[in-house]
Amino acid sequence: MKFFSVIGNPIMHSISPRMHNNAILFFNEEAIYTRFHLQNPLDLKRVVGFFDGVNITVPFKEYAFEIADIKDEYVCKIKSCNVLINKNNKIYAHNTDYLGFLKSIEEFKDIKSALILGAGGTSKSIAHALKSKNIEVKIANRSQDRFVNFLDFNCCLYEDLIAHEIFDIIINTTSAGLNDEQMACDKKILISLFKNSKYAYDVIYGKTTAFLQLASSCGLKIKDGKNMLLWQGVYAFELFFENHNTEEICKAMEEALQI
Repeated sequence: MKFFSVIGNPIMHSISPRMHNNAILFFNEEAIYTRFHLQNPLDLKRVVGFFDGVNITVPFKEYAFEIADIKDEYVCKIKSCNVLINKNNKIYAHNTDYLGFLKSIEEFKDIKSALILGAGGTSKSIAHALKSKNIEVKIANRSQDRFVNFLDFNCCLYEDLIAHEIFDIIINTTSAGLNDEQMACDKKILISLFKNSKYAYDVIYGKTTAFLQLASSCGLKIKDGKNMLLWQGVYAFELFFENHNTEEICKAMEEALQI
């Protein structure tokens, strides 16, 4: 029997166990996937040791990078990971967030510029994913301390965003939307930016956040993070088990999302 989990704080809202367990049943794997609420990041390595593999979510993706023994090329580039695998007494780090994100925005056409709200681990993955597609990226955050992790990108504080700047897509990577009325930055700033944008994307899934509601009212095409969650999960499952068809994994996980 193999054991897998998603680790984060908060974590009870996560539907990753539903997705992975349905795929496990579909392929008749002897495994189980659960969720783990971690409060102290210093305990991450010890907790990971209990599992064959884990998904890492907010706010531990950068800590996960630090504890890994072996890191793939993309993880080394962004210093953030969302998948850890225990194998041969080593912890292997991978990142499937960027693949999931790119898959989830395939329907958005002609994106040349993007604004990312937030400067955490998920923001890193998305920024580098967009950069790999030659899309100009700007990062905005409430404080400057995290900009040290984005030296290859144009960064600014929320209050320094310029109203007439043009971004084809604006992406919220913060957890602000988990609270019904909360948004990462001032509503007036967002409204001014939405006037020149086509798309709004929130990595939060399962609800139309205040950020997406506002974007929709301004005429933007909106999307939440459910497809990103789906596809990062599909690619993580491939890493966990190594021997299953991508389309079949996706089918099993999509079925779970309909429950």
